[in-house]
Amino acid sequence: MESNNYEVDIYYDGKNIIDNVNKNSIAEELGIESGDILVSINDNKVTDIIDYKYLITEDFVTMNIFKKNGELWELEIEKDYDEDIGITFTNPLIDKAKNCRNKCIFCFIDQLPKGMRETLYFKDDDSRLSFLQGNFITLTNLNDEEIDRIIRYRLSPINISVHTTDPELRAKMLNNKNAGKAYEILKRFSDAGIDMNCQIVLIPGINDGDNLERTLRDLSALHPNVSSVAVVPVGLTKYRKDLIKLSTYSVETANELLEFINKRQKEYLDSIDTRFVFASDEFYVVGKREVPSYEEYEGFPQYENGVGLIRSFHQEIQEALMDVSKGFELNRSYVIATGTLASDFVKEVASMIMMKIKGLSLRVIPIKNDFFGETITVSGLVTGRDLIKQLDKYEMGDGLILPSSMLKRDEKVFLDDTTVEDIEKSLNTKVIISDVDGTKLINILINEKR
Repeated sequence: MESNNYEVDIYYDGKNIIDNVNKNSIAEELGIESGDILVSINDNKVTDIIDYKYLITEDFVTMNIFKKNGELWELEIEKDYDEDIGITFTNPLIDKAKNCRNKCIFCFIDQLPKGMRETLYFKDDDSRLSFLQGNFITLTNLNDEEIDRIIRYRLSPINISVHTTDPELRAKMLNNKNAGKAYEILKRFSDAGIDMNCQIVLIPGINDGDNLERTLRDLSALHPNVSSVAVVPVGLTKYRKDLIKLSTYSVETANELLEFINKRQKEYLDSIDTRFVFASDEFYVVGKREVPSYEEYEGFPQYENGVGLIRSFHQEIQEALMDVSKGFELNRSYVIATGTLASDFVKEVASMIMMKIKGLSLRVIPIKNDFFGETITVSGLVTGRDLIKQLDKYEMGDGLILPSSMLKRDEKVFLDDTTVEDIEKSLNTKVIISDVDGTKLINILINEKR
């Protein structure tokens, strides 16, 4: 270990500050502390979390740490290959997230009302967040150096918003002249063995029909590196003033789309041994059709994209109820609030639970989205104000059950900055948050007895 004095501003750019050192970790043993600054690993500057994760994997690394007292420590570390040393950073990405450069004709953020918290208006389009958190990116932010870096570091899987492989149409849909180069980048990633999941936001009359046919044909040509494609309907709020007029899906058009998807799935099963393309749950609900079987989702590769949530949740409830002892009794009553899209399904699930658990009453209340407009039907976009306004006339019984998708990640805050505490005070009830996981919901209900 060497100790020298350096000026802080030589190394410190406000990005590489160590926030936490895990107990009994290598970092703690070496004397690394919160507030120290990571300068380099093996003489390579650490520009972001991807650099860190890649460089730290070796079984022998040399780290330069800038201490709070102005000393520079050089640490030689022997460890197991791919073993982390136990530090986290004040900024999990280390670098700033990249802002989206597109002006998509269907962008949901452009349809938000004014006056919401500032972070909701940030449009990220960062390949690092795609790798780390599963965010979808458009590829328009990537230059050749960054593409080479993804390939060199083998960042997989990457989630990509494709929408169309027609270069001219994609440039128009994203309002970005560079958007038409997406398929060239997809082919480079495929040739390099990068795994990808793709998304198509489908807009009636824009990128459906023959264009969707072309897009799926182009993407399936890159299988298995493009492992799955999700087709999701465009979401339109009531705040589309001065934006291009778009339409949503009806019962008829949703069924036409599902017939198309079913046909393609059969073809792909024969040709590449996978259904490959999956429609989001919203199409089935709008089209008033039963969702596919559990097996047909092939492991739910696009679960976070709203593909298969209904079927997966239903299966989890069934399996969890099998473990509930016969005659189990729970003399309690709850209200379950959900978006209008899933309300019929949630009512069906609630009936299943009440048939198995004696004395339990579950009342499902669909929440109409007054905040964004009635065309927005998913639970994840229900706001606290709508909950308070529409639930005020109901007796809450022993509590109100809400899905975690309504809340900001890791915080008990709704999109309109209403908090769970605000809901509890306004409705004079206990709020119970459950993940969109059938097993966890049953466990919550059973544990409430205790």
